Amino acid sequence: MHYSEELIEEIRTRNNIVDVVAGYVRLQKRGSNHWGLCPFHNEKSPSFSVSDSKQMYYCFGCGAGGNVYTFLMNYERMSFPEAVKALADRAGVQLPQEEDSAEARQRENRRARLLEVNREAAKFFYYQLRSPRGAVGYQYLQKRELSDETIHRFGLGYAGKNGSELVQYLRGKGFEDELIKEVGLASHSERSGLTSQFWNRVMFPIQDINHRVIGFGGRVMGDGTPKYLNSPETPVFDKRRNLYGLNFARTARCGNMILCEGYMDVIAMHQAGFTQAVASLGTAFTPEQANLLRRYTENVLLAYDSDGAGVKAALRGIGILREAGLVGKVIDMRPYKDPDEFMKALGREAFQERIDQAENSFFFEVRILEGQFDMSDPEAKTRFHREIAKKLCQFSEDVERDNYLQAIADKYLIGVENLRKLVNSYAAQTGLERPVERPRSGIHPKNDPEESAKKAQRLLMTWLTDEPALYGKIKKYILPEDFTEEIYRRVAERLFRELEEGNFQPAGIISMFEDEEEQREVAALFHTSLPQLDTPQEREKAFHDILLSVKKNSYEYYTGKLGTDVNALKQAVEGRKALEELAKTHISLD
Repeated sequence: MHYSEELIEEIRTRNNIVDVVAGYVRLQKRGSNHWGLCPFHNEKSPSFSVSDSKQMYYCFGCGAGGNVYTFLMNYERMSFPEAVKALADRAGVQLPQEEDSAEARQRENRRARLLEVNREAAKFFYYQLRSPRGAVGYQYLQKRELSDETIHRFGLGYAGKNGSELVQYLRGKGFEDELIKEVGLASHSERSGLTSQFWNRVMFPIQDINHRVIGFGGRVMGDGTPKYLNSPETPVFDKRRNLYGLNFARTARCGNMILCEGYMDVIAMHQAGFTQAVASLGTAFTPEQANLLRRYTENVLLAYDSDGAGVKAALRGIGILREAGLVGKVIDMRPYKDPDEFMKALGREAFQERIDQAENSFFFEVRILEGQFDMSDPEAKTRFHREIAKKLCQFSEDVERDNYLQAIADKYLIGVENLRKLVNSYAAQTGLERPVERPRSGIHPKNDPEESAKKAQRLLMTWLTDEPALYGKIKKYILPEDFTEEIYRRVAERLFRELEEGNFQPAGIISMFEDEEEQREVAALFHTSLPQLDTPQEREKAFHDILLSVKKNSYEYYTGKLGTDVNALKQAVEGRKALEELAKTHISLD
């Protein structure tokens, strides 16, 4: 469906990007922007900036950037029309209805077709479980003490002993082989043709928050390998950004979410009434999944296996939860291995007690750390205290760090002041408080003159979008033609026109570009790191240096094109005149 530019812009302006991004990323106001951990790459220090005034986001770490449409398209893996629809629904904007024509049906989104394939596959597995062929799978689920109601609720199924049956069924439903392969349900070999990798397995449909089947997990019957097999990454299935059971758990409203390791743990807990349980999808817990949880709760309880691997996974998960701004606690499953075993042995009430007694995540980390030292040995005990001090340095807020310092000192009988000295000493040794290095000029020499010229143009573009009032002071000297990169020039033409008209919308400029790499490059134009200078005089000099650099590069660019470009002579003559005037002109930033 084609939407008019006016409608697209209306929907964008009615969805504040800070509010939208805050639904996925924990943001903190710092200066004029909001900052958080980038959802598009792993990082420990926030480099992801969201600007309320520009209505744009930009990551100074990986370069991801764009407007509210770009964010949804990249985070939710939506197409542009899907992002428009999602934001229109959010803002209460009525979209024009596409006519139900043959041409419209032919343009049906491929993503929707892939979801249809998954839905039909889920039906196939569901009915296979209830047929004589699925007896082995059904008996397995009964042995795991799952009720028929639970089996039905989660849509559990069975993949028969022949990998070609699913393919034949889907072909019979009208799906092409390419669709079946693209959705990850089958692959082609010279020997067997197109066959499914899912056979002789109990099947767990994986659903997104809207109950759409996006992938599958399969548990082998017998001693085959691998024990669990999951769908590969596909256009509709991103393991890092989905959680098993979240389609039910998001409406539980229990004040917390319980994070498990496996499908059966989630199902057993839901059957026992703990409908807030979810699990990662065949991969380790990810920052993207933590951000997803943050949309529904601030409190996450880890119900990982009690063995060594489970403890290691819990320690990793705690760090990810903390970085996402979530409060993490750990449920003690001992002496049982996992929630499923615990529930079968002791029941719901006992598990609720364990939830109520869940251990503070920091105390859990310190307790596990303690097990690595011989506390009867004074030297080992000292090393343990030093490790505690290192961990206490992870708290950036003085009040929070002091509260934990006091609690740990009481718990492990360490003098408060002695522990505080250790913390301060470690912080000093590792340089946790480094002075900010401030450049003294807006222009830095570069070995590459072309890159130096491009940076000056980016700096000027960013400065103008941060302080649009400056445009009136420089417009007689700087023209769109002075931006010698084609994409920079296109942006400058639109930007200068909007500044002239007083209708400045930098986020709307991104919508001019369809290519994702171009959108990132445009976002970078508005988010180049400006010099952080102390005095108005230093700022004015830096700004003047940037203007001179842009104008000088423009003059040299058009001078170099003399004889090959009929407009170059005019640009060179006018550029030289403007450059000479600019060199002796003082421009105030007040």
